[in-house]
Amino acid sequence: MSKRIRIAGLATLLLAALALGSGCDSLTAQSKTPKPPAVGQSDQQEPSGQDGQAGEAGQNGQAGESGQTGANGQAEKPSKPVAGQPGSVTVLVNKKVGLPSGFQPPNLVDDRELPFLSGEGGEKRLMAKETAEALKKMFADAKRDGIYLSVASAYRSNATQTQLFNYYVQTQGEAEARRYSAVPGHSEHETGLAVDVSGSDGKCAVEDCFADLPEAKWIADHVDQYGFIIRYPKGKESITGYAYEPWHLRYVGTELAAELRAKDLTMEEYFQID
Repeated sequence: MSKRIRIAGLATLLLAALALGSGCDSLTAQSKTPKPPAVGQSDQQEPSGQDGQAGEAGQNGQAGESGQTGANGQAEKPSKPVAGQPGSVTVLVNKKVGLPSGFQPPNLVDDRELPFLSGEGGEKRLMAKETAEALKKMFADAKRDGIYLSVASAYRSNATQTQLFNYYVQTQGEAEARRYSAVPGHSEHETGLAVDVSGSDGKCAVEDCFADLPEAKWIADHVDQYGFIIRYPKGKESITGYAYEPWHLRYVGTELAAELRAKDLTMEEYFQID
């Protein structure tokens, strides 16, 4: 068992305790023995060379300027989506570019038509409305192809991310915590636009072995058609700051998803963020 999995397993215990205190279930309750990372997404080992330094969204994280004035005096549409707008589906969140303090996604929903590995409630069932709608379409089409998908986890509040990160700091030290866990305000799950997906049987959920399953291969072939990208693709670890995660999907809209796929770009490369 890798160190990444063992460390994340500790978080499972913490999150379960937090859930009991808050009346919510743990972020990733599975039908088998709970597999870490209970929070699935970016809470994993960071490739060497990444320092996890927090940045400010809308300052160093902005790829373009909205509202530029053209020759006719009218505001011109930016040639690219703006990376630093927290409410946009194209917002960039990573180790260097974070969400503003107090950010709360405006349109979180708990769509009961979406299958989750855990049938219980809790904030991990929440996601942005547009994410839920696109995910339902993708799941339905996958089912027609004989692929049955479920959600492992979706939204995570800043408070939960703070408690999780602090737990890592207390048990592993801050330097080590930054390798495995996103600093509060820098987790994509806080946007409501990120989802961790698995097969409906939970096999290899949020584990590296998921990449070898038919579900992962179907997702890789079709995900952009529904406005999603595999946020941390293979071979781009030094750019995204995270190792390959075939289960971690990010909703960006069909237009941007198609362009990123066609040009084989990450969000960092597209927005030219170092």
